[in-house]
Formats: sequence, C-alpha cells, structure tokens
Amino acid sequence: MTYESILFSIDAGIARITLNRPDKLNSFNAAMHQELRDAISRTAADPAARVLLLTGAGRGFCAGQDLADRSVSADAVPVDLGHTVETLWAPLVLSLRRLRKPVVVAVNGVAAGAGANIALAGDIVIATRSANFIQSFCKLGLIPDTGGTWALPRLVGTARAIGLAMLGDKLSATQAADWGLIWKAVDDDHFLAEVEALVAGLAAAPTRGLARTKELIYENGAAPLEVALQREANTMRELGYTHDYKEGVAAFLAKRPALFTGK
Repeated sequence: MTYESILFSIDAGIARITLNRPDKLNSFNAAMHQELRDAISRTAADPAARVLLLTGAGRGFCAGQDLADRSVSADAVPVDLGHTVETLWAPLVLSLRRLRKPVVVAVNGVAAGAGANIALAGDIVIATRSANFIQSFCKLGLIPDTGGTWALPRLVGTARAIGLAMLGDKLSATQAADWGLIWKAVDDDHFLAEVEALVAGLAAAPTRGLARTKELIYENGAAPLEVALQREANTMRELGYTHDYKEGVAAFLAKRPALFTGK
C-alpha cells in the first residue's frame, strides 16, 4: 500500500507511524484508517519490529474524525455513525491493544475526540506538557467512542470520566499524568529525546515477555483473583522456556547487560 496520510518505517527494532495530515491536525479520513491498519498489520508481521511508536506530524497529535469527510459528514444524510465505529474505529483500537509488541504513543499536541481515545489505546502514553486531551464528543451530541467509555472510567474513575465526557473540557497533559490517564508529561524541549530513549529501551527489551505482560494486565483487570493467578502461572511456564529468560538469568549472574532477541 502507498501511504498518503501517514509516514511509516521500521529501523533498529522500532516501527514508527506518524499521522501525517498536519494541516487538518491529523484528523482521520477513510484513507488514514486504511493506511494505519495496514501499517499496524505490517508491524505485527515483521519480527524486526520490537516496539511501535505512534505520533503525529506538526503541532497536534490528532483531532479525531475529519468531519468534512463525506463518509461521516452530517450533510450526507442519513449517517450511520455506528457502522463507522464498528468497521473503522473499533478494529483500529483492537489492533493496537492486541499487537504483541509494546505500543508507545507520543502525544505531541492536542488529542481530541477519537484522537484522544486512540492515544489511550496505546500501552505507554507520553505527552508534551503543552499537549491536552479533550473528550469533545459531547459538543456534537455524541458519546466518547473509540473505546472512550471503556478506558476513561478504568483509568481515572467514574466521577472524572463523567466530568471529562459530559463537559468536554481540556485536560492538560500534566493533569492527565497526575490522574493516571497517561504515563508521563514531559517538558516540550526534552520530549523527543525522552521518547527516543523510551522506544530504544523497549526495542532492546524481551519482547515476548512484554507482550504477555500487556495481555495479562488487560485481561486480568476484571478477572477474579483465582483466574488471574492461574493465567500468571500458565504464562510464567511459557516464558520460562524462552531464549530471553535464559539470557536474562545468564546476564544477571555474569553481571553484564542482557542481549535480548525477543524470542
């Protein structure tokens, strides 16, 4: 596939996807949906990719859906927005959550509407202090889709989720980090360096173990303790036979850095 709405590359173990419609604050149209899904699939299939970095071009991360796109425009009556969610946004969120590699989202500016919730679909979300998150759906008479009604109460609790969703106020990156909505807010002038250090570290980490870690955390969030403990036992049994576990133990005993291969 030829990409027109995103930039994509894989190098040094890092798959990089940049939403690339800066003149539209990287809002989604149909082409961006298709291209992003394709790039995620390529990342999943390529063993050379050990971590995925998702960010935006220009001054914003993503303003959500491009409301001028004819597929969702209110002028194109009737509009089945449920079909759009089922066929575009839901598969995109699931593809990020199910990727068996760490997903880092670098929020370099405003993340609004579906753009905010796509960011929250990542495993580690890091943002510039100048960035903000806006659940802007209520301004259009809609609900927080793209997993918003699922993620928000789990991350910040019901009271804050309701406030964010029903008021549509800007939430600064600093406040988002304080509330536990994201991993970290970083000074703008240190942002790129911190992001690069983060993804480089994950690219050199034991990929399979990290993949199983994210899977169990997502699966066990609502599971009974007994189920969670059994899943942990099964996974530890699996990982105990991996090359990376053997390498990690050998490196620890030899007091040297481990050289993980992701296997």
